[in-house]
Amino acid sequence: MNRLVDATSPYLLQHADNPVDWWPWSDEAFAEAKRRDVPVLISVGYAACHWCHVMAHESFENEQVGALMNDNFVSIKVDREERPDVDAVYMTATQAMTGQGGWPMTVFATPDGTPFFCGTYFPRPNFVQLLQSVTTAWREQREAVLGQGAAVVEAIGGAQAVGGPTAPLDAPLLDAAAGRLAGEYDATNGGFGGAPKFPPHMNMLFLLRHHQRTGDPRSLEITRHTAEAMARGGIYDQLAGGFARYSVDAHWTVPHFEKMLYDNALLLRVYTQVWRLTGDPLARRVARDTARFLADELHRPGEGFASALDADTEGVEGLTYAWTPAQLVEALGEDDGRWATDLFAVTEEGTFEHGMSVLRLARDVDDAAPETRARWQQVVGRLLSARDTRPQPARDDKVVAAWNGLAITAIVEFLQVAALSASPQDEDANLMEGVTIVADGALRDAAEHLAAVHLVDGRLRRVSRNGKVGDPAGVLEDYGCVAEAFCALHQLTGEGRWLTLAGELLDAALAHFAAPGGAFYDTADDAERLVARPADPTDNATPSGRSALIAGLVAYAALTGETRYREAAEAALATVAPIVGQHPRFAGYAAMVGEALLSGPYEIAVATDDPAGDPLVAAAHRHAPPGAVVVAGRPDQPGVPLLADRPLVDGRSAAYVCRGFVCQRPVTSVEELVAELG
Repeated sequence: MNRLVDATSPYLLQHADNPVDWWPWSDEAFAEAKRRDVPVLISVGYAACHWCHVMAHESFENEQVGALMNDNFVSIKVDREERPDVDAVYMTATQAMTGQGGWPMTVFATPDGTPFFCGTYFPRPNFVQLLQSVTTAWREQREAVLGQGAAVVEAIGGAQAVGGPTAPLDAPLLDAAAGRLAGEYDATNGGFGGAPKFPPHMNMLFLLRHHQRTGDPRSLEITRHTAEAMARGGIYDQLAGGFARYSVDAHWTVPHFEKMLYDNALLLRVYTQVWRLTGDPLARRVARDTARFLADELHRPGEGFASALDADTEGVEGLTYAWTPAQLVEALGEDDGRWATDLFAVTEEGTFEHGMSVLRLARDVDDAAPETRARWQQVVGRLLSARDTRPQPARDDKVVAAWNGLAITAIVEFLQVAALSASPQDEDANLMEGVTIVADGALRDAAEHLAAVHLVDGRLRRVSRNGKVGDPAGVLEDYGCVAEAFCALHQLTGEGRWLTLAGELLDAALAHFAAPGGAFYDTADDAERLVARPADPTDNATPSGRSALIAGLVAYAALTGETRYREAAEAALATVAPIVGQHPRFAGYAAMVGEALLSGPYEIAVATDDPAGDPLVAAAHRHAPPGAVVVAGRPDQPGVPLLADRPLVDGRSAAYVCRGFVCQRPVTSVEELVAELG
């Protein structure tokens, strides 16, 4: 009996027709294993995972394998995106046993959840042999199996311990972190490290803020070069916008084709800030088209943003995206086809599989002559129309609270920067206006959905689908990312209710996730008990729960003036500081927030009757120091603390700037405001 048919997770639903008697993660599953006296097989993956699909086709859809699993195990299928707490515990165990991790993750555990053997992908012959060996060991070597499990649990507990060394996250430490990143930088290809290469979005956000604070040209150059290299590479969709999860090579050519909401949200922030700080036309275009990708491809009308687009199309990686020269000629005609072949570096040999190439941008088009840009845009439109006739990747349409929070924050920043440069004379003014309209609608949909559906009795739920909230409780990253997003939306709209909701989430996090010494656990004190309580402080594909919460605390403290939230943020940052100093590639978001605290963060309130068009508001956003909060609106607007007791000056708009509990006199001219922010 397969029990996944009623799941809310698209990943679990993909396995609902397997000949495996799958259980969802539940107490009942472990009770059944105890009743039968058999081990538990825990299979963890996610809907957009290529190798998860491969293992499913090879093993879980096979009748003989299914029978072997059903006879000897209770099998549990877990969506890592829905249950990051379960994933974190067993990933730590997998890494402790094998020295590496990844998905699909395959864990054998006792009926109380204690893991005793872990791995990732297994080809079917190896998997069958493993099932047989574990079955024999469970029956004939039980004591050794239980001993192995006890050792693994001890290792997990050590890896997830809180209460380690602390240090102030001060300027010398952040300067040293930027220096370490510069030493690990790939000066040829951009980014850090070799293959596979992941977009280092959080490190780039840190380096941009470090550059703002210190004027360090190296930090800006690393970020600009990496941003350009990714935008010209195959990891970026040259036709529709949006970034794939990572590149299988060191030079961004061939991606792993899944497109994740969290990557695109964080990269939208990167390109938006590069655009704001430098005016780079490539960064402007990529920010615009990434915002359009989020709004067009991942937004679910009336709800939030879907989690991902699949890596595979009809079981084949890259089927939607790769081209041959002949296919370009067929779609565009001989002349434009050959021109596109050169522009997008499509070769007869191919850069991917079977002579296919992933489109890259081999020529500079953003600074090209108007006729070249026009031809490029026309070719892109025709190729996209041709690509739309191909089979399309599936969409994982569950809404994850934390990732929607990241998307809301990113789109708020994009809209603020887009408003600075809006000009009817721009050749793509209509396109930019259209993107800002749909992006604004999408972020408001997502925020309303989080507030109405994911907030249940004052606590967050992790996921929803088709308007129905799921059972999994929110973890720390959900509280942090959504609180930060609500703080951002408060600044965009001037509506007090978003700030109120942010404060309620932060209060719940402080009450239920706090750990000794200023740290935080990733799960609440009243959450389901696992074999260990995860508390991972490192930033990986997404901000750690701790870093995300710190960001929310810092923004909220700046917007309200309530110092206890800042004090909690500083104490939590001290627990991450040793990682920032020694391993900054795994603490980018924490370092980014650290830069905001060092900078102030500045609190900028603009008392005005025209928050959308006031030049003071535009100047505040254009010249905002790292992590600054900006609120504009009528004086004493209800629910907006920064506007309290801040009147117009002689009937004119006035900007009030505070930093580190010290406020400057109000100013009424752009020049005076820029001087105060400099």
